[in-house]
Amino acid sequence: MKKKFIIIGGGAAGYFTAINAAELNPDLEVIILEGSTKVLQKVKVSGGGRCNVTHACFTPSELIEFYPRGGKELRGPFHQFMTGDTMEWFENRGVQLKIEDDNRIFPESNSSQTIIDCFLKSAKNAGVILKTSSRVDIIEKINDQYLIKTSSEEFVADYLLIASGSNAKVFNIIENLGHSIVQPVPSLFTFNIEDNRLKDIPGISVPKALVKVLNSKLEEEGPLLITHWGLSGPGILKLSAWGAIEFFKKEYHFEIQVNWLSKKQDTVLDILKKERQQQSKKQIILRSVFDEISKRLWEKLVLAAEISETSQWAQLTNKQLEDLAKQLSQSVFKVNGKSTFKDEFVTAGGIDLKEINFKRFESKLHKNLFFAGEVLNIDAVTGGFNFQNAWTSAWIVANSIETN
Repeated sequence: MKKKFIIIGGGAAGYFTAINAAELNPDLEVIILEGSTKVLQKVKVSGGGRCNVTHACFTPSELIEFYPRGGKELRGPFHQFMTGDTMEWFENRGVQLKIEDDNRIFPESNSSQTIIDCFLKSAKNAGVILKTSSRVDIIEKINDQYLIKTSSEEFVADYLLIASGSNAKVFNIIENLGHSIVQPVPSLFTFNIEDNRLKDIPGISVPKALVKVLNSKLEEEGPLLITHWGLSGPGILKLSAWGAIEFFKKEYHFEIQVNWLSKKQDTVLDILKKERQQQSKKQIILRSVFDEISKRLWEKLVLAAEISETSQWAQLTNKQLEDLAKQLSQSVFKVNGKSTFKDEFVTAGGIDLKEINFKRFESKLHKNLFFAGEVLNIDAVTGGFNFQNAWTSAWIVANSIETN
C-alpha cells in the first residue's frame, strides 16, 4: 500500500515540497490541502506581481545576515540548498531567471505567472493531488500516523508537513500537538507619517538615506521612497523587519530621524557655506545643491528650515544655514501607524525554533511531522529572502521523507 504524505498549505513551501517529494518518491501519494479556493497567492503578488524568486547572494554566512529571526538556524540548511540551487532548479524546468542591479532575482518574463505555471505543471506531472477549499480543523496523532480532518474529509498521513504560513487557526492546532508558538507580529511594512515636508510629493525617492529610530538602537541605510501615506522603500522595509517586535510593543507610535544624504551634519553645512559664497545672488529654492535630493523635496526642506521662497543665498544667516543642514541630515518625523507593503504580508513569529530539528525541518516532539516556510519563527528583509527560506526548508523536508 502506498504511503501518504499530506501537506497543509498550497503556497510556495507547500508546492516546492510536494513537487520534490513526489519526484524523489514515485510510490509516495502526495496530497496538498489548501484552505482557500486558490493556491500560490503570495507567489502571485510578490515583487509587484513579478515574483522575486531569490537573491544573488551565494555564501551561507552572508545570506543568513538578511534574517532578523532564524538566520543562525538556517546556516546549516543553506549549505544543503540555497540560492544557486534554487536558480538551477527553476532553469532545469525551463524557467529563465535574471539578476537585477540590486541583486534581486526574477523570472525573465517579469511575471509571477511563469513561476505558478511551472509549479502547477511540475506538480501535475509528478502526480501531486490538490484539494482546495480544504480547511483543516483537527490533527490527531494515532500511533505513528496522523489523522487530519477537514470539514468534508478525513485523511491518514504517514508523513505530515505544515506549511500554512502565519495562520492563527493552524497555530492553535499546532499548539494542541504540544508545540510553542512565538506570537506572530507584522514585519515588512511602511511607516505612516503626516508631515508637511512629505505632503504632495509622493513618488520622490532618495538613493541612500540613513534612518534611525529615536530612543532605540535600530538604524538602517538604504533607498527611501515618499508615498501618499508616509515613507517606504528598502531602507524602511529593512528597518520594519529588524524592529518588528519593538514596533509592535510601541503600537507603531515612535519617532525616526532621517539623514537624507547619509552625510554628517558638519559636512552638509560646509557644502551649504560654499554654495552661499559661490551662488550669493541666486534664489535658494530654485535648485537643489545635492544631486540625491530632488527639486521638490529640496523646496520642502528649505521651507521647513524657515527660509522664504524668495531668499537668496547671500541673505542666509548662519543659523538658517545650520537649520537647513539639520533638515537635510537630521529630519525628525513622528510615525503613527503602518501600512502593508504592496500586498506582501510577512510576519515575525511562528513555531519556536528550539523545537525543530533543522537537519530535517522535523518536529523534535513528533516523528514525521515537518514544518516549512513562514509557519516557523523565521523571517527576512525584503529582496527574495523569505522565498529562499521556503525553497530551502521545503527541499530539505522532501529529501527527509524515507518511504522504505
